[in-house]
Amino acid sequence: MSAEDRVNATMKNVEGKAQEALGNVTGDPKDKAQGKMKQAEAETQHAKEDIKDNLKEALD
Repeated sequence: MSAEDRVNATMKNVEGKAQEALGNVTGDPKDKAQGKMKQAEAETQHAKEDIKDNLKEALD
């Protein structure tokens, strides 16, 4: 897996957590939902990259 892909996923997760926290502070449900969506996207990206890594290991 590319380290760049992991970093991008991690950054998206951090961004999502910050946006969700902002939504909690301001009471904005849209920010909370968007933050959670970004976190879910990051988790999906990490899972995809884990699968790629495991597949590569199995083939090597």
